[in-house]
Amino acid sequence: MKILVVEDEPKLAEYLRKALTESSYVVDVAHGGIDGRYLAIEGHYDLVLLDVMLPGLDGFTVLRELRREKNVPVLMLTARDKVEDRVKGLQAGADDYLVKPFALSELLARVQALLRRGAVSAAGQDPTVLELADLELDLVRRKATRAGQRLDLTAKEFALLTLLLRRHGQILSRTALAEQVWDMNFDSNTNVVEVAVRRLRSKIDDPFEKKLLHTVRGMGYVLEDRES
Repeated sequence: MKILVVEDEPKLAEYLRKALTESSYVVDVAHGGIDGRYLAIEGHYDLVLLDVMLPGLDGFTVLRELRREKNVPVLMLTARDKVEDRVKGLQAGADDYLVKPFALSELLARVQALLRRGAVSAAGQDPTVLELADLELDLVRRKATRAGQRLDLTAKEFALLTLLLRRHGQILSRTALAEQVWDMNFDSNTNVVEVAVRRLRSKIDDPFEKKLLHTVRGMGYVLEDRES
């Protein structure tokens, strides 16, 4: 498996290169947005680790341009932990988002998960459109539809649905959703996740016979077509 690391901090870039190499990955490193964009588009990689704050071109720009060409999995790395940045990254086409500083064990676990899912990507499929059954999410136009009907989603609902669609079939805990969408350290006394899921379900499921968003008791939520 070949991985591209786009990171402008020399020490962190070398740390990532060494750690991934020791885990038996082939690693290339780019220290700026322009070089990163060129390698990501022209090279052949199974995964891209992409920093947000880069010289030349920022990570969001690199990601948008990459998504016009390829559907390679992208894990964004950033010290910017505001929820708006996470939402922006997911909407631009990121598959996952990891805030610095992070534990190496968590990074490697996410890398492995993305590489497993990346092998499923269909050649020629529009990477800016996510689909499950009759549910469709256009990341460029920020448009969601089900059975051809337009869904009126808030920004947070759009980000939540994007995350659920990118990981469809995978159970996501309340903690994971709170961290990724709301930038929250999970508080068991907070019901923001349950409320948001309920509102999202009222829009994508309640008007339709087939239900896609399921609650897994004691574990979290999963978006999947259980009849497929």
